[in-house]
Amino acid sequence: MKNRLKVLRAERDWTQAQLAAELEVSRQTVNALETGKFDPSLPLAFRIARLFQMRVEEVFQDEEL
Repeated sequence: MKNRLKVLRAERDWTQAQLAAELEVSRQTVNALETGKFDPSLPLAFRIARLFQMRVEEVFQDEEL
């Protein structure tokens, strides 16, 4: 699944550790999300979208589209 997480984080000048703290996950989880090695659970995807004040579909996109 593609995502805009790295771009959204960079726009806010947040480190991976800062984003991880906001989401209550590890920095390694943020890294895995950004590199596409891990797809978030639905609750985590909604938390990410809420944090960036976006819809889930604006942050995450199916790679087949």
